[in-house]
Order: sequence, then structure tokens, then C-alpha cells
Amino acid sequence: MSNTLVNTVNGPINVNELGVTLMHEHIMIGFPGWEADSLRPGPGRDEMMEICCDRISDMQSRGVQSMVDPCPNDLGRDIVFAAEVAEKTGFNIICATGLYKESSGGAEYWKIRSNYESTVAAMAELFIHELTTGVGATGIKAGIIKVASDVGKITDYEHNVLEAAAIASKETGAPITTHTDEGTIGDEQQRILTEFGVEPHKIIIGHSCGTTDHDYHLNILDQGSYLGFDRFGTVAVFPDEKRVQSLIALLLKNKEEQIVIAHDSTWCFLGNPILKRTQLPPTHFHDTIIPQLLAAGVTKQQIERMLVDNPRRYFSGIAPS
Repeated sequence: MSNTLVNTVNGPINVNELGVTLMHEHIMIGFPGWEADSLRPGPGRDEMMEICCDRISDMQSRGVQSMVDPCPNDLGRDIVFAAEVAEKTGFNIICATGLYKESSGGAEYWKIRSNYESTVAAMAELFIHELTTGVGATGIKAGIIKVASDVGKITDYEHNVLEAAAIASKETGAPITTHTDEGTIGDEQQRILTEFGVEPHKIIIGHSCGTTDHDYHLNILDQGSYLGFDRFGTVAVFPDEKRVQSLIALLLKNKEEQIVIAHDSTWCFLGNPILKRTQLPPTHFHDTIIPQLLAAGVTKQQIERMLVDNPRRYFSGIAPS
């Protein structure tokens, strides 16, 4: 049993209190520029609260006790709202500090700022403050660092974010979770972060279920990081059938100690949700995927390892055995 604490939006808890944990879900997202659309500002706060409480109630009915909302700073993160949701539902929510990929995040601010100062140092200072002191004047601390890259390459800007995240992780001990697209660049993210001194077991390569490339998965695992099989039900991006196929292939090789689970579901969109994907609810893994895994010979112990043991170990900073 670990005595390690993890920051939730309602304060630190012992990692042993996390229980069944989904490692990548979103209360709300606001793509940069949403606030300019005064005609379609999106749902009001009361409506969003009702939506979020309903989603969490459904999750709790399946035994889920905690989740990570790795919304980065530049994608509509509202850590005060997250704390209100957690307080109302009695649910553990771990929020992130970090920045999104260059093509879809708030990169322009940092690129302009780079004309006057080192943005790596400024980003690292921001991340460290939000992990140790709190977000702005809220006193609410992030519990994880979020970074992101686009398809096929890591831009200079994204490389700077990765470097800043590594500095913050080493300074605070906080783990890092990443966004990848189409099952690419995760190995490169891992290489850069570890070269900057981040221990591999403190890294989740997110959305790794966006490819069936078994060698790609094994290479990341062999280097010591976690794979995020965290887009179940996001079927417009990649079919679940292939996700299940890839996961079973890994579990048949007893790789369950380095895999975490989620849906990447987004419950509320700020502005007009024109980019909303066809998504199934964050109960989909329990309702649909677990029966498929059991039918394929995956054990309940392997499933519990992914949902309970791995999040606890990851936030404890303990390497997989």
C-alpha cells in the first residue's frame, strides 16, 4: 500500500482511495476562439452541471470512483467548475496543467511571447505553480501534466512544451500524459521526455489505441511507459473493433501492467459543438468492451489491473514490475 498523495480538485487524497479510475475523460472543452461566437456560446453553467452530474452518476453505478480530466490550459479548462462537480457528486477528479498541440491549441500567445523571453522557462514556471500552489488564485492544484502532438511530427513549439513539461515533472514529481493522433509520434514523445530526464513510468502515451501497430505498442512498453487505450467509444476516429483487437493482443502477452483505460469523452462543448465527434458515454468500456475481453479469454484480474492498480501505481511514481 502506498502513502503517496495525488492532487484532486477537492484536495489531495491517498492514491489508494482512487479505486476504479478512468484516465482520460473531459468535463468540458472549448476550442480556442469559441468565446468569439457570441451567437452560440454553448450551454449555460447550470445545464453543464446537470450533464456532468448525470454522467458521473452513471459512472458511479458501474463502480467508477475517479477520473482524470487532462484538459490543458488552452482548451477551455475550468478548474473551479470541475471542483464544483466533484463536490456535488462525491467523485474524485484529477485535473491537468499543460498545453495542447500547436494546430488546435493556444500556441499563438506563446509564439508571440517567445519574441521577448524564453517560453520554455515561462511554461515550466506556470506548470510548476499550478501543481504546487494552485491554478491562478483558486488554490486548486493540478495533479498531472498534459502535452500533445499532431499526426506524424512534433513541431518546434510542441517540443518546447515537452521540454517545459519535463522540467516541471522533475521539479514536482508529477506524471505526464500525452495526446497523440492516429497512433503516431508516441515513441518520439517518449524519447524526448526521457532524454530530458523524465522517468518512463511517469509517462502515459495517450490515444495509443489509434493504431493496430503491435510493434509500435511493444516498443513503447519495452521502454517503460504506459499506453493509453483511452478512446473507447470514440468511433468516428478509429473503430472499437480494432482497439479491442489490439488490446487483446497485448493482454495475451501479459502486458496489462502498463495499460490504462478511458474513452476521451467530452460532456460539454463551449461554443457551438460543430467539432463534436460521435461518442459513446463513459460507461461504454464497462457495458460493452469488458464482456468482449472476457469472451476472448482476458481475466478479471487483468481488467482490474488496468482500471485500479495501474492508475494507483502511476500516481505513486512506482515503476511496473
